[in-house]
Amino acid sequence: MRESKIKKRERAQEIIKRLWTIYPDSRCSLHYNTAHELLVATILSAQCTDHRVNIVTKDLFLKYKKPSDFAYSSLENLSRDIHSCGYHNQKAKSIQGSSLKIVEEHNEVVPNNINELVELPGVGRKTANCVLGEIYNIPSMVIDTHMVRIMGLLGFTKNKDAKKIELEIMEVFDKKDWTSLTHLIIDHGRAVCIARRPKCDECILVDLCPSTSL
Repeated sequence: MRESKIKKRERAQEIIKRLWTIYPDSRCSLHYNTAHELLVATILSAQCTDHRVNIVTKDLFLKYKKPSDFAYSSLENLSRDIHSCGYHNQKAKSIQGSSLKIVEEHNEVVPNNINELVELPGVGRKTANCVLGEIYNIPSMVIDTHMVRIMGLLGFTKNKDAKKIELEIMEVFDKKDWTSLTHLIIDHGRAVCIARRPKCDECILVDLCPSTSL
């Protein structure tokens, strides 16, 4: 039986409410102090754990303190400094390229709108939405692998394309919850709804999930 949009929104609200009860401290797990540091950390997080990124950026942000430090750095040295995050050569080019554009076209200020953000080298919607939501408090939704998988399991999307999922989920969840939803889902994906061994018997959302194995 097809679920109406009203019922879907009601279920979405209940899901958010329950997730907050078990993850009351849910937040972005990347460590940063500025918009540019978050931008760099998010670029580094592609195909890499947040834990590893935080280890790398602890020293990285002491060496490179502002966008111009990254923009005019030695690409070889930068690549070496982020080596353990994987894809270090491409990520170094993205970080240097985006930093250069921020310095030369935006007066060293990270843009606060998605159109200008996605024009930065190496910055896609995921990174842009992360910066908008975390730094500028603009309701934004980051679609990562946890969101793709769990939103599918919860029956909110059948898409695999991140942008299509983003637009679909925005229609179902309240705007005030967009930014926090990703963090809640990531926490739930790590603790309970684990990709290869979901703990449906421990899941607080079991009665709201059409994909439960129980």
